[in-house]
Amino acid sequence: MNGRSAGRAGAPAVAAVVVNYNAGPHLAACLASLLRAGVAERIVVDNASTDGSYDLARVADPQVEWVDSGANLGYGRAANLGAGKTDRPYLLVCNPDITVDERAVDALVERLETDGSLGFVGPRILNPDGSVYPSARTFPDLVDALGHGVLGLLAPRNRFTARYRMLDWDHERAAHVDWVSGACVLARRAAWDDVGGFDPAYFMYLEDVDLCWRASRAGWAAGYEPAATVTHVQGASADRHPYRMLAAHHRSLWRFARSNSAGWRRLALPVVGAGLVGHLGVAAAQHRFAGGAPAQAIRSGARRRIP
Repeated sequence: MNGRSAGRAGAPAVAAVVVNYNAGPHLAACLASLLRAGVAERIVVDNASTDGSYDLARVADPQVEWVDSGANLGYGRAANLGAGKTDRPYLLVCNPDITVDERAVDALVERLETDGSLGFVGPRILNPDGSVYPSARTFPDLVDALGHGVLGLLAPRNRFTARYRMLDWDHERAAHVDWVSGACVLARRAAWDDVGGFDPAYFMYLEDVDLCWRASRAGWAAGYEPAATVTHVQGASADRHPYRMLAAHHRSLWRFARSNSAGWRRLALPVVGAGLVGHLGVAAAQHRFAGGAPAQAIRSGARRRIP
């Protein structure tokens, strides 16, 4: 299936799955942008919101399919639930606090259609101030992971973090990358099904790294497409429970390290564990005493892996 129909390029072949938790106004803007982009099917999986998200979503998009998860399932499990509600060939998984440019989805579909090796492709993600968020990353080696973990919060542009977050990379260039942010990612349905979607053991954070890691081992590549642009507010849901999210982030880091370490690298796990405990303490203190936003604390040190 080539995913194209008269009138638009690829958007009619796309189902969007938006995972929501108390992000009502942002969710409404997200759905409105998906409608403008021509996305044929919009599915919201709601993790027991209490802020009136349902009513706001219905006003923005009367045809949205609303799935009440009944509890806060976390991001990966909720996304998997939404993916099970559709059989369209392309699946756009996204946070509720993103808005997509009108041609972004078409550009992502075109990239998958012209490169059969890609299972997943991510757009260029902009912060609200227009700066580029480094959403395409490498799978760092052990040295980069430890250096990023130790220095990431205190010196965000240290050489370990810069290598891992690809800070000096040309974000205007389309390329194959190791992994792309799950805040907004277009999946080829065949690739999604091949790896079983997100690992539900990750409540929040690292589920995107793990997805691309498993996909790479199944023969699917990940790509970055700057012709597709989205804007991400970041932290609309996570900031409601800052310390819980910091803890969840570090639990995910530890799970990923344990799950994907092999050979001599497993010998470093006690050091990694101790480093994560220390990093969590620093991040929590930064938020408590310096007034740092927890979402920023998470983003500045997020998504490490130990190969």
